[in-house]
Amino acid sequence: MEAIQTSTAIEFPRYSCALAAQQTVVAIKRAAPIVHAGPGCIMKICGMVGQGDGYAGGGDIPCTNTGEREVVYGGEDRLREIIDGSFKVIDADLYVVLSGCTSDIVGDDIKSVVLGFSQAERPVVCAETGGFKSSNYVSHELVVKEIIDQYVDLHKNGGVERGLVNVFASVPYQDPFWNGNLEELKRLFEGIGLKVNILFGEDSGGIDEWKTIPNAQFNIVVNAWVGLGIAQHLEEKYGTPYIRFPYFPIGARDTSQMLRQAAEFGAVDNAVAAAFIKKEEAKYYGYLDTTMDFLLEFRYGLPRRFYTLLDASYAIGFSRFLLNDIGILPSRQFILDDTPERFRDEITGLFAEISGLRSAEIEFLSDAGVAHELIRDDENRNRALILGSAWERELANGLGADLLIVSVPITYRLILGCAYVGYRGGIRAIEDIYGRVLDTFR
Repeated sequence: MEAIQTSTAIEFPRYSCALAAQQTVVAIKRAAPIVHAGPGCIMKICGMVGQGDGYAGGGDIPCTNTGEREVVYGGEDRLREIIDGSFKVIDADLYVVLSGCTSDIVGDDIKSVVLGFSQAERPVVCAETGGFKSSNYVSHELVVKEIIDQYVDLHKNGGVERGLVNVFASVPYQDPFWNGNLEELKRLFEGIGLKVNILFGEDSGGIDEWKTIPNAQFNIVVNAWVGLGIAQHLEEKYGTPYIRFPYFPIGARDTSQMLRQAAEFGAVDNAVAAAFIKKEEAKYYGYLDTTMDFLLEFRYGLPRRFYTLLDASYAIGFSRFLLNDIGILPSRQFILDDTPERFRDEITGLFAEISGLRSAEIEFLSDAGVAHELIRDDENRNRALILGSAWERELANGLGADLLIVSVPITYRLILGCAYVGYRGGIRAIEDIYGRVLDTFR
């Protein structure tokens, strides 16, 4: 589907610049980003996509704060000072130097600077992430691949371990629920008999876990497009095959499908996998059974249609879940992650068959302001559910719609371990959606 043409100004943005991959580093246990950029970049990024500072994030991130002097004379000496100082004040297992717009424009060679620390006791790698180069969805993949090439590859040991998998799914912090989602995906894949490297967050093993990336039997990508480049890089580098589930599975139907796909590919014990799926489905549908009376008695007060203003992985997953599991009909769906052209036909096809009887109209946008206007002009917007970000609060209030904040900026929610993927994620989504419906019912 063709994207709607918009102006060069983007209203209500949903993602940040390439330098926001600093949050990818922050999400690795005991890893520290070192930013070679101008003053203010770090905190602006944190204000957009960074709820929580992690081990060495937020205001603790070392930065060269490049100014006029560095622009005129170069900032490589300043970067050396900051790296050396970071070693002294931050006790990290891995340091990742990231460049910003200023240093990339003037041509500072951060790779040569980092190579000067190759004999240091503390490992340091680098990635060129000048903000103008891409979005943080793209630079997330870049940073992961650079860590693999510059660090993991030097520490690989042993051969392929049967049953071990690397999972690539949420982009840390860009997905506000990244930590909970990754923990749930690890629980699910381990439930069918796999051993899981989740790589980021509280349930990961930190840098020691990253060192075992080459030992995986296969890789799993759970995303519409982000992470696929990493899996392809690992296939080329180590010969590791991969499978991909092209959206976030929410609820029993899609979660079970994902697990069966992984079980078949990984040649796990079919009886173990089947028993786990059966147990999880029974629990999930047991919870749903308890809500039937409420849904029937209160049906005239429930949202009839929904809009999503999300990235592709959430938009597909929630659209399938809301239609197939809850029975809310899709209105126009807006995908706001600047999806690369090569993935758009597949995503459009998934929306065309979100159920046996229904499809959904979608638009690929970067400017959410256009989406707001289209929703206001929609004749079917009454008693609607909007899944979006804090930017949609005023829109929802003006339309008398219910809002579930799923995307950055989140502003009005505190998120710790909440997850929307999987069986448990589906139950949590139902609780959150209808909790808001009851709170706004008149």
